[in-house]
This record gives sequence, C-alpha cells and structure tokens, in this order.
Amino acid sequence: MSSTPFSETAYHLDDETLRERLDALRPIPRISVQAFCETPEVAGVIEAAGADRRMSKAHLRVHTGGIRAAAEHYASAPTPNLVILESQFAPAELLAELDTLAEVCDPGSKVVVVGHCNDVSLYRELTRRGISEYVLAPISLSELVGLVSQLFAAPDAAPLGRSVGFVGAKGGVGSSTVSHNVAWSIGKLFASDVVLADLDLPFGTANINFDKDPAQGVAEAVFSADRLDEVFLDRLLAKCADHLSLLAAPSTLERTYDFEPEAFTPLIEAAQRGTPSVVLDLPHAWNDWTRSVLQRIDEIVIVATPDLANLRNAKNLVDTLKRLRPNDVPPRLVLNQTGMPKRPEIDPQEFAEPLGLAPLATIAFDPAVFGTAANTGRMVCEAEPKHPSVEAFAEIAHAVTGRNPAKRAQKSARSGLFGLMRRR
Repeated sequence: MSSTPFSETAYHLDDETLRERLDALRPIPRISVQAFCETPEVAGVIEAAGADRRMSKAHLRVHTGGIRAAAEHYASAPTPNLVILESQFAPAELLAELDTLAEVCDPGSKVVVVGHCNDVSLYRELTRRGISEYVLAPISLSELVGLVSQLFAAPDAAPLGRSVGFVGAKGGVGSSTVSHNVAWSIGKLFASDVVLADLDLPFGTANINFDKDPAQGVAEAVFSADRLDEVFLDRLLAKCADHLSLLAAPSTLERTYDFEPEAFTPLIEAAQRGTPSVVLDLPHAWNDWTRSVLQRIDEIVIVATPDLANLRNAKNLVDTLKRLRPNDVPPRLVLNQTGMPKRPEIDPQEFAEPLGLAPLATIAFDPAVFGTAANTGRMVCEAEPKHPSVEAFAEIAHAVTGRNPAKRAQKSARSGLFGLMRRR
C-alpha cells in the first residue's frame, strides 16, 4: 500500500508538496547513516537519497538484509547516528526482532523503520518504544530526505553533537596531546565525524600536531560570532582525516585574546548542530570564558600527572565544577605521563581518592613515541598503532561518547529497543 492512516506523521504527502518543503530545509549535518534493506526498491531509493545535495555531508551505507542482519552487524560494530531498517514482518514478529537489536545498539542512535504493514497500532507501539519514525513502503526519495532532515536539521531538533572539553590540571601535563588523539580515535573507531577546536588561541598546537597550516580557524569563528552558522563554520574547518576536521588556533602573539564569558557559545552551538562529536582543547587558564565553557559543555576530562601540585589543582577543579554543574556527571580523570624516571609520584589510587573519581585511563610516560609522533605531525594511533596508549585513547573515546566497547559480553536488562538507547 502506498497510503498511510498515520495522522501523526507528515511525510506521506504528494511529491510536489514535499519538494516545496525540502527547498526550505537546511542541509543535513555530518551524520552517519546505515540502512538494512530487504527489497531492492527501498535500497535503491535510499542509495539515490545519498546523492541528494541536502545529504552531501552525510556518510551513507546501504546493506542487504533487515533487522537480523543489523543485529549481527552491530554486535561487533558501532551504531551510526541513524539506522534505517526495512522489515516485511508482521507486527508481532517485527517487535520481537527489534527487541533482539537492543542488546547491540549504542546509546543515542535514532532508528527509522520502513515497514510493509499498514497498522496504526504498530506505529503507536513503535513510537512508544522510542522509534524515531515508522513509514510505509514504498517510500519516495523526497519522503526519505524530508524525514532525515526533520530528524536532524529541523529548527526545533535537539543538537546533534556532544561536546567534550579537555583541560589540564597544570601546564605541561599533555592535555592537548590527549585531546587530539582522542578526537582522532573517535573518528577512526566509530566512523563518525568530529570537530576538534583548539581554544588555546595564542599557543595552540593542534595545527602542528596534525601538520596543518590553515589560513583561518577558531579566531575567525569567535570574532565573527554575529554571522556564524554551519555554512560559515564549514569554510573555517581544515580536514585532518576522513572523519576529523580541525578549527585551528592562530598561535600568534600579534594581539591579545581577551573574551567575554559567552564568546565561545555561538561557536560550540554551531559545531554541535552539524557534527556528532565536538572536542574542545582548552588552555590551562581560569577566566570568565573558560569557566563559562566548562560550565556549559556536556563532558569534561581533566588531565593530570601524579604529583602534589596536580592533585591540588585537580581537587579545586573538581569541587568547583561540581558546584557549577550540580545536575551533570562529574568530570573524568586521566592520569598522563606516569612512570617518569626519577620523578617521585603519587600512587594513582591515592591521587584519585580525594577527588572522588576513578581514573578513566592511565597513560605511561614515553617521550620517544609521543615526541616522534608530534614532530612528524601524526597521532600516536597512526605512528604506533600497537602502543599501549592507543588502547587508553580508545577507552576515553568510548566513555565520552557513551559507547559500549564490549558489546558481545553485554546483555540488556531492559525490555524494548530504546530503553538501552536512552541510557547514558
């Protein structure tokens, strides 16, 4: 059937009306989309949608097979921002199949089901469980693009991206190195787009670490906040890898960089509207704008080395951030440069105890590997893929994005597909 009884959805309109609507829609952001199709007709429409100009930034892959194929695939792979599932099952079987998918789905993914059963009660049950949309096959290209646009680019849509800030408890602890490698790992591990913003405008090193020398970057974004949108932001980004883009710091002392408390808010909001992950490399400083950024972002990672000065500073940061963010998760702690020869160190457990935090990761001191990577403009993950720190960066990447690194061992204790997806 090509008609639908679902008054709740606005997608089954005539093509001319849909084209008029699509002309007014904003471009779809840098989302990852994967479809699992049971019929060549639906697969063909989805593949054609990937060529639409509104989806030029999206990463789309189409697989054969329906929900069962998706469950097998995601048992060992991360789920994208959007999963499109075609199913020819009757309602009871379709719901049962979706429940099996819950065990392997990462949090935060949206799911659209393309079904062949014209049943309003099924639609209501799916939306009750958290399915983003149920549409009836056959679906047109304009319907599909309009649906994705409504989910991710509508003015009232929730921000796509999750913002993560890295800050050092003390200067020289390697917070920038950790943030750069984690940003690279997120893009590599999850095939999900990342924007890395170097907010240390006078002394930032991201351009050196990635061997890039862009003419514009974060300074232009901040000083042009009144006209900052996704299109303007795109012009400032430097491509560092398939899924990683950089907003580089000017790294010059030709002027001072004094900002109002909310100076970086438009930049962060614009980046979050268009990119799944926004990683902020914050300077070791305490002023109005750094305090404001740390108060507003989704996740904070404090990088420290295990000595007394770092412990004092980390304790001050943790206590202050808990007061500023009483309803948010506490900051994460990463211990870096541990095991430095001849340097007295505080045991990691003793360091973490007064902070009330368990270290998310501990990275050993290795100047040869880290120095070589920095001097050649590469990440440690690229230069030495088997280095122990690579696993640490992966653990941090999984934690700050809310992804599960051990899917095969995890079983969902909740019923329904999106009980698991809503958990963070």
